[in-house]
Amino acid sequence: MKKIACTLLLAGWFGFASAQEPFETNIESLPGERWWGGFVALGNRMPFGEELAEQDLSKINYNNQSVPLLLSSEGRYVWSERPFRFRIEKGNLVVDSDHAPVEVVRAGENLRDACAAASAAHFPPSGRIPQELFFSMPQYNTWIELTYDQNQHDIMQYARKVVEHGFPCGIFMIDDNWQNDYGNFDFKASRFPDPRGMIDSLHGMGFRVMLWIAPYVSPDSPEFRTLERKGYLLKNRTGKTAVIRWWNGFSACYDLTNPEAVAYLREQLEENRRRYGTDGFKFDGGDVAYMQAEEYAYHDPEADANTYMQRWAELGASFDYNELRACWKLGGQPVVQRLGDKDYSWEALRLLIPDMTAAGLLGHVFTCPDMIGGGQFTSFFGVEHFDEELIVRSAQVHALMPMMQFSVAPWRILSPGNTAICARYAQLHSEFGPYILSLARHAAETGEPIVRAMEYAFPHAGFLECRDQFMLGDRYLVAPMVSPGTRREVLLPPGSWRDDRGEVFKVSKKPRRIATDVPLDRLPYYERIR
Repeated sequence: MKKIACTLLLAGWFGFASAQEPFETNIESLPGERWWGGFVALGNRMPFGEELAEQDLSKINYNNQSVPLLLSSEGRYVWSERPFRFRIEKGNLVVDSDHAPVEVVRAGENLRDACAAASAAHFPPSGRIPQELFFSMPQYNTWIELTYDQNQHDIMQYARKVVEHGFPCGIFMIDDNWQNDYGNFDFKASRFPDPRGMIDSLHGMGFRVMLWIAPYVSPDSPEFRTLERKGYLLKNRTGKTAVIRWWNGFSACYDLTNPEAVAYLREQLEENRRRYGTDGFKFDGGDVAYMQAEEYAYHDPEADANTYMQRWAELGASFDYNELRACWKLGGQPVVQRLGDKDYSWEALRLLIPDMTAAGLLGHVFTCPDMIGGGQFTSFFGVEHFDEELIVRSAQVHALMPMMQFSVAPWRILSPGNTAICARYAQLHSEFGPYILSLARHAAETGEPIVRAMEYAFPHAGFLECRDQFMLGDRYLVAPMVSPGTRREVLLPPGSWRDDRGEVFKVSKKPRRIATDVPLDRLPYYERIR
């Protein structure tokens, strides 16, 4: 690898300034060079264009994972252990760091080379995967159906409907507001008269059960008083317990940079598992964006908001059944990373493929594309007649992703025929389970993404702007419908390809664009046969 020289602009050069001015690195673009990276949630804008407003990794995470990595279509990458700011001006990349000059590395000739080199050097794969069930069976999350009204009766009703309508059993996630308070890990007795019996029943039906949790602590709870006395809560610079504003209001929070606090929290979660038979947890919150109201005095004096987000994800990784939505670094680790909550809309559906491919490029290979139909509950308010086409197409996009997660109940909002289509694609996901699982194991050894951007799979072949199709491993090209209609174009790379209906297409030296009919019950995919 050859390191490229950078221009460092240091204001206050005389060395007597009261504060260190940022290191600015100007990276002149190579011919045709484009960049990916920084934020998974900006995947739909990748590769970035000629102009990009400044993005600050220390202050925002766009409700999703962030990584101090930028990747080039021409085989270069930028990495820093600490957060930095970056922007694009007239096609050239500019990176500002408050800590040290960034490293710019020439790793090869294309995006694939850059991704492989960055992974090997900075976040080598662990050799481990999350639980196999994540990849082989669908997931069912109660968020959209029940929102804050989580209760035993409706949860069991949801689970029974899964079975009744022919959907495969997999992982069942009970979402927010099952517990007495934030920071407490006991079920509300008024809503869950027999939580152990409920979980035992779900196990008997073939589900594994996960519970939603967050690192926040209700400030008027018994847990708050206990944790404050032990010194396990985050403090502000005045030494007082900090109160964080997050989407559910105001809470204290565990200081996740304190090993004793993390050990105590982990024991509380293990006690929940022993008492109720829970299999694992959905680790929500902990976002950088919620840690900006004031300066905090972390237990670790070297820590910052990004460190806090990383520690939360590291705790998650210690459980076999885990799910994260926000994370700092941790590429290559056995952590399930979900895309941030998407709206119920066609626009949001079009974000899934580029955001998923961005996650893979940035090291988060074990990723779930949010919830089918969307996970942003406010976008479901007031909807009387659902767009059935949108829900079915969403299920199809998920079907050949590493993971497939339902939330809004198809049988409640769809016709029996369209519900059956969704069940069929849930079954297709299960049928592809062995192949997807093989890709997960391959990723755990090599760092190579499961869902691959077309430019990654076929560099410099005309796929730079392709955002509506992807490769599942190196064997299947998947081209779902992400807009209303029953017809689309597919760009096939050179080779021989057999589609889901058995038709064979032979493409010689250049990619070939074909038009194909896509009725509502069809998901176009193409198997590479040579």
